[in-house]
Amino acid sequence: MSQHTIHLQVNSESVSADVPAGRLLADFLRDDLHLTGTKRGCETGTCGACTVLLDGQPVKSCLSLAVMSDGRTIQTVEGLGSAENLHPLQTSFMACAGLQCGYCTPGMLMSACALLASNPRPDKQAVRAALAGNLCRCTGYTQIVESVLDAARSMSDGD
Repeated sequence: MSQHTIHLQVNSESVSADVPAGRLLADFLRDDLHLTGTKRGCETGTCGACTVLLDGQPVKSCLSLAVMSDGRTIQTVEGLGSAENLHPLQTSFMACAGLQCGYCTPGMLMSACALLASNPRPDKQAVRAALAGNLCRCTGYTQIVESVLDAARSMSDGD
């Protein structure tokens, strides 16, 4: 398979890499860049565990080719916050019990991040719509929705 050189920004860092034409973005992030927060779930685009932001928009990285990210910006859950400085979404997911096993959490966080960037004060219906492409097998989604709403309140308090 032919190799392609790609240049992109990943979590605010410049990255250049040679990748096979058919390399999935999820595999590139996890295996080549060691950003293992992006989870492989269903590998059919159904579960959303692999969701990352591509130019600010949520995409299923298990359905995207790495070469398609050439010249673009990717944010993974590792770029959301740090252990010393959690993003308000991460804080709210912990405080509101929006995570159980945690497998779906990175994808939920990235989808919620995109939502809050475009709609800083969503209602429950908007949160549910934004997270519709992310599945959780552990919760009834109530805590996840409350976590996103709590983060929205926390983030808008600084306005």
